[in-house]
Amino acid sequence: MYQLLSGLSIIEVSSFVASPTAGLYCAQMGAEVIRVDHKAGGLDYNRYMLTSEGRSLSWENLNRAKKSVALDLQSGEGRELLVELAAKTGQCITNLPKKSFMSHAALAARRQDMVSVRIMGWHDGRQAMDFTVNAASGYPLMCGPEEWDPATAPPVNQVLPAWDFITGAYSAFALLAALRHRDASGEGSEVRVPLGDVAIGTMANSGSLAEMLYRGSDRPRLGNAIWGAFGRDFRSRDGQRFMVAALTPKQWSGLVAAFDVADEIAELEAELGVRFADGDTPRFVHRKRLFDLFQAASERHDYADLAARLAGQGCTFERYRTMHEAANDPVLVADNPLFGPSPANPSGFGYPATRSFAHMPEKQVGDPRPAPYLGQHSEEVLAERLGLSSGEIGRLIDAGTVALSDRN
Repeated sequence: MYQLLSGLSIIEVSSFVASPTAGLYCAQMGAEVIRVDHKAGGLDYNRYMLTSEGRSLSWENLNRAKKSVALDLQSGEGRELLVELAAKTGQCITNLPKKSFMSHAALAARRQDMVSVRIMGWHDGRQAMDFTVNAASGYPLMCGPEEWDPATAPPVNQVLPAWDFITGAYSAFALLAALRHRDASGEGSEVRVPLGDVAIGTMANSGSLAEMLYRGSDRPRLGNAIWGAFGRDFRSRDGQRFMVAALTPKQWSGLVAAFDVADEIAELEAELGVRFADGDTPRFVHRKRLFDLFQAASERHDYADLAARLAGQGCTFERYRTMHEAANDPVLVADNPLFGPSPANPSGFGYPATRSFAHMPEKQVGDPRPAPYLGQHSEEVLAERLGLSSGEIGRLIDAGTVALSDRN
């Protein structure tokens, strides 16, 4: 919770993951982010899983540090209020359709220098979500055991909605870039960020698109091995599974020393006529022989011993944990300055909450702030942003156009 964006206000009209993430990252850097939902809650308001009080933990965490306004967005008056709020504020993030009542044209008609960031499915207007664009990208058909028959093997979906989170982060960046442009030129901008383009573009940026076209075929499945380098999961004598990776000469020499396999490596190099210290290529090409060698060495040690050896050599490694184990690991959470004390969450459930991912050693970081109750800030925002009197707001509340906090 740094205040680098203090003074910047953003209207957010969104649901699910990508769009709320963009607003969350801005809020964690000090922006006033005002999320506006339909008075009954957005499409993600009751997203699984719910606490016994009926509060969504997903919604609670994606909307930390924001303000909440609840309007009847099925009514003309409610929509008019939202458009006016966005125009008065000057910048908004949304994933509503481009031809909705929140179109950029409708906003720019009220304010010429309006900046809107719109998260879409595909660039041509088709709907999409993380797991469908991931299916199109090819990644699920790269995952799975190496021995699976390519002709019959099923896809393996990743559990993390990575494209949603990457899209949210990119959208926050795009918003700030558009605002910087407006500061310099006075011009507003309409910015569209299709989820599908983020996925396919990331595939291209990683070199994978060029690789597929160059090789003229797909990559084979590699199980848990790292493509193009040395790395895989191993199992210690006491049954602990851990991941190691060696992409640099120092990481490789550290692994060889930590596993105490210098003699075996020398013998294998002599047999194959290669030097594994020469780079990724010989280590990747002969990975199966190396994996067998390192697994045999792993089985001579308990994990605690191996971890001490690996850490002493500056290796890159980590033990596999369940997510429940990770949530209870003091190194990852309780003793990690990323996390602050639990704020007064709407769910009533207390747990560590994240600060900004970016750490600035010379600046004081504040504690995490809670998510709002739906409609908690309706009166405040309408009065401050639109200048509505208490009487006018009271009329809107009586008419059902504006809803107040759902705390009770």
